[in-house]
Amino acid sequence: MSTKRVLVAYGTRHGATAGIAEQIGKTLREDGLDAVVLPADDVHDVRAYDAVVLGGSLYAGHWSSKAKHCAERNADFLRHRPVWMFSSGPLDRSAEEHDIPPVSAVAREMQLVGAREHMTFGGSLTAHTPGFLAKALTRQGKGGDFRNPERIQKWAHHISAELVAA
Repeated sequence: MSTKRVLVAYGTRHGATAGIAEQIGKTLREDGLDAVVLPADDVHDVRAYDAVVLGGSLYAGHWSSKAKHCAERNADFLRHRPVWMFSSGPLDRSAEEHDIPPVSAVAREMQLVGAREHMTFGGSLTAHTPGFLAKALTRQGKGGDFRNPERIQKWAHHISAELVAA
């Protein structure tokens, strides 16, 4: 059996979602898969991959336009391979306390490409996050890094198990 090639693509504004995608890719590689992590803007053809994980950041209830456009641009080919989607965004522990359903835009993209599953992870907004709004929120004591590496790894292992079993 040849090693399955998995694309982990992400749309991000400030890098927190990229960090989640890198963790997913690293875990898939540790599980023996050939995982490639790329910005969603750079993904124009998914045919070289056996499976795709596509993630995007959430801002005010809206999913990353970069991730959304990646799904739409590649929809015809995504429909013919296993796809998982994730979102990152809540600036609190809510994503760990209960499953957060995909926002409506993500639900539409999931239906468009026939995605198997969606997961929401906590986001990150720290003093190092660029932008006026980020600086203002962190000065007010809001924000923090709510990405949970163990939860991200657990989900990536789940994806690996499904792909190996297929």
